[in-house]
This record gives sequence, C-alpha cells and structure tokens, in this order.
Amino acid sequence: MKAKDFDKKFERGESVKRHLDLSTARRPRDEQRRVNVDFPLWVVESLDREARRLGVTRQAVIKVWIADRLAQ
Repeated sequence: MKAKDFDKKFERGESVKRHLDLSTARRPRDEQRRVNVDFPLWVVESLDREARRLGVTRQAVIKVWIADRLAQ
C-alpha cells in the first residue's frame, strides 16, 4: 500500500492496523535502564507504607513520583 493511500484511510477513520507490523513497534524514548538508588531506611519504610495504601509496588510509587516531578 502506498503511503498516500494509507494516510487517506487513516484520515477517514478506517482501521490501518492490518497494514502495520506491530511486532516491531516501539514507543519513542521508552527504553528501560536499571538504576540503583540507596535510600535511608525511613524513606524505604515511608515508600512501603504509601505503596500499601495505594495497592501498588514500591517501584511504582517511585516511578510515578519521579515522573510527576520531572513533568513540572
């Protein structure tokens, strides 16, 4: 399919999913990298309390809080 035809289909609101190879699709800037951070015990305990309160993992709390702060 030509790009022009693909664009027209997309702009009309038709599904173009079958024309894409989603097995190789990636979100830009979504690559993961492991980072180790040392926190004082009181910080870890506070993070764990908040994680339990929210019903999520400690890592999820840290990721959301850092992402929120960086977005400011």
